[in-house]
Amino acid sequence: MGNGGGRAPEQARSFPLGADEPGDIAVDTFYSPFDFEIQDDPYPVYSRLREESPVYRNDKDDFWALSRHADVIAALKDANRFSSVNGLRLEPAFWGPDAEKFFSFVAMDPPRHTRMRGLVSRAFTARRVRELEPRIREIARDCVRPHLDGDAFDMMTDFAARFPTDVISELVGVPEADRGKVRDLGMAIMYRDEEGDDLPPEALAAIGALVGYYTELTMERGRERRDDLLSGLLDAADGTDRLTPEEIVGVLILLVGAGIETTMLLLGNAWNAAWRHPDARAAAFGGRIGDWIEETLRWDPPTQAIARTTTEDVELHGTTIPADARVLLLTGSANRDPRVFDDPGRFDLDRDTSGSLAFGNGRHHCLGANLGRLEARIALEEITGLVADFEIDEPNAQRIRSSNNRGFATLPSRVTRRR
Repeated sequence: MGNGGGRAPEQARSFPLGADEPGDIAVDTFYSPFDFEIQDDPYPVYSRLREESPVYRNDKDDFWALSRHADVIAALKDANRFSSVNGLRLEPAFWGPDAEKFFSFVAMDPPRHTRMRGLVSRAFTARRVRELEPRIREIARDCVRPHLDGDAFDMMTDFAARFPTDVISELVGVPEADRGKVRDLGMAIMYRDEEGDDLPPEALAAIGALVGYYTELTMERGRERRDDLLSGLLDAADGTDRLTPEEIVGVLILLVGAGIETTMLLLGNAWNAAWRHPDARAAAFGGRIGDWIEETLRWDPPTQAIARTTTEDVELHGTTIPADARVLLLTGSANRDPRVFDDPGRFDLDRDTSGSLAFGNGRHHCLGANLGRLEARIALEEITGLVADFEIDEPNAQRIRSSNNRGFATLPSRVTRRR
């Protein structure tokens, strides 16, 4: 289903765009989330989609894409016509009626989604997140300080790949001795080096290994409760209704992507955005951490696309999206829509970011958004408390390869320590 290269077959290039000048031949746009060239910088493509092809069809990869803010937010709020039951990602391993094995209640519609989210919310409380803050700060310090003794530091490999994993492991109740294994399995699931729309065998094996590990941990916690999220999930009840062990393991697998990957990528994207915008960097390092995080979530969000399935024909902008169609909601494009954000390509810490769709919207708005923001704030506070300034070694920076997420695998930096 992937296009297999930086260019697509002609049939995948639908909805021709206008020529630049009279006499020019119109050039069709092309968008695929599996294309590495587009992954490197999707924003020019998003701009063309929004202006000329707001309802885009890719025949080769078999999906439609919505790119305007108004259309994306409307679809996110319309669970009746835009269903989540086939999952959030288009890869064959993740897509289909078994998607809830990977995405838990996020790949469900009401009433099943309502039940599951309600029970999980009873365990994943604001109080539990608040009480974790001192421990999150300890983890951040433990992760970052050993790597800032000199003037070289890699935001991703030295810090961001470990920090959110250890936070989620702390939250869940994963023993410290097992956290390295959980981190490695999560990384094996999330990324790959070759272009295409399927998962390699090692990623599938890692998913199986994580399911096995979390199943054993759930059984152990069933025998002996502790003060952690896993115990809270086991005890969560609505009358006599409780989560099954299989449902709990599904929630823990979801946390690999929703709780670890998003925060990891957000930290790298914030670091990169600050380096590219010196005035904003000075303000951020001067204390405007919260504004730095929120504008990064708008300007270069970790999650770029969310998949849905239409339950009926949908008429939009003179085009009919048929029932049972796969639709990508391009939240990364919506966050750059000039109809909502003035001069959207500008990184501006003074901007009103309340229209950002970085954590989704509607009934599937990210349940862990507050934890993600808290993690990012603490991490960047700890780093900027030690670092006065930095620059990125751009030639040696590497991006991840992902169909729906955006960020870095490596961000080597030269830092100037605070005196």
